[in-house]
Amino acid sequence: MQNGKIKPENLLRRSPTNRKLTTGCEILDGCLRGGISCDSLTEIVAESGCGKTQLCLQLSLCTQLPISHGGLNGSSLYLHSEFPFPFRRLHQLSHTFHQSNPSIYANYNDNPCDHVFVQNVHSVDHLFDIMPRIDGFVGNSKTRFPLKLIVLDSVAALFRSEFDNTPSDLKKRSSLFFKISGKLKQLASKFDLAIVITNQVTDLVETSDGLSGLRIGNLRYLYSSGRRVVPSLGLAWANCVNSRFFISRSDGSIVKDRSEKDESCSSSVSRSAKRRLDIVFSPYLPGSSCEFMITREGICAVQA
Repeated sequence: MQNGKIKPENLLRRSPTNRKLTTGCEILDGCLRGGISCDSLTEIVAESGCGKTQLCLQLSLCTQLPISHGGLNGSSLYLHSEFPFPFRRLHQLSHTFHQSNPSIYANYNDNPCDHVFVQNVHSVDHLFDIMPRIDGFVGNSKTRFPLKLIVLDSVAALFRSEFDNTPSDLKKRSSLFFKISGKLKQLASKFDLAIVITNQVTDLVETSDGLSGLRIGNLRYLYSSGRRVVPSLGLAWANCVNSRFFISRSDGSIVKDRSEKDESCSSSVSRSAKRRLDIVFSPYLPGSSCEFMITREGICAVQA
């Protein structure tokens, strides 16, 4: 490397990171070849109510698992721009996580929620104000769980009303995309972090595909709830992330019989909407998919 530049032949010799963060579900981990990759920007695209935030909350807790169990032995920073933040759901998942992994907290007077740091983000300018503090927070952290995961939920909300569809605003917006992703990639590389960003979708209403219908990745079309959709923020943002996963929801539901009986001694049946995760593009994953459902205990996949 000379003057901060990497020659192509040296880039090919660099060994890719093998560190992955488990999703907390074996079948999802199998689809993702171990989980969410570190030193990389992973985007999760879905319409509202599909489970983006549910998965991010679960990842925030799984980060605390030891490396031998698929975790990163670290804490997480959750940047949220979708209000209000689901504290109640986080505590619910945290209770289940604590019961499943009591040894992590046995010798400490803490709980999983203590290691999920939540920061609201109101605008793009606010995000840029926070960025320098994140660098210092990661570098100077002296807690038993150093920061290993950053979640931005969601990037589309930051651009929802601040920009118009004028050429000058679109150019400024694209510049901000690369500035945000560049800073996050720098943090990921410097501290070997996993970075997860959520994005929304918009309905595709054009009669002809045009630029909005341009194929990006493995899937020709994206459908959710019976509607054809496209990821928000367009092609410029798609070029800013390393991996894109798409979560869709279908009208069908999954019926799951519970083997346990409740306090009234009557057997119970749980119903959950069917959801599907597709790998749209990734430098380290082939195109694949798996189905899952959201339960009180968290995300669990549907056996094929």
